[in-house]
Amino acid sequence: MSMTSITITADSKGMQTIAKAKRHEVVIDEPPATGGTDSGPNPLQLLLCALAGCENIVSNFVAKEINFDLQEIEFSIEGQVDLRGVMGDPDVRPYYQNISVSAKVKTSESAERVQELKEKTDLRCPVFTTLKAAGVEMTTVWTKV
Repeated sequence: MSMTSITITADSKGMQTIAKAKRHEVVIDEPPATGGTDSGPNPLQLLLCALAGCENIVSNFVAKEINFDLQEIEFSIEGQVDLRGVMGDPDVRPYYQNISVSAKVKTSESAERVQELKEKTDLRCPVFTTLKAAGVEMTTVWTKV
């Protein structure tokens, strides 16, 4: 496969942004306490949503390749960020310090195979690897249910 270009457009008014990717729209906003209308997730929440979606998609690719019985995955993701960086403190990075990913995998496979799926997924997920390359401490726990 060769390089591909991904493009979005976005219209912003105040704190709200309506981003468009092909025919899909995503509303990004802040809560009223920070000047928004709370009409959508904020950018940091959206990044965690993108991580869940990317891990899911890549795990489905990987599952097919390794003949893994992947029935369903439920993600719970939590990130820690020091908002002083966002607010302008030059000594604090303005992005996540660490992110914890918990995944409950519904499958007939063994716990060992679940770990194989997790490891291969984490190595190939563009959102996961981008965060890791940025120095975000990534903790992942996938369990069989």
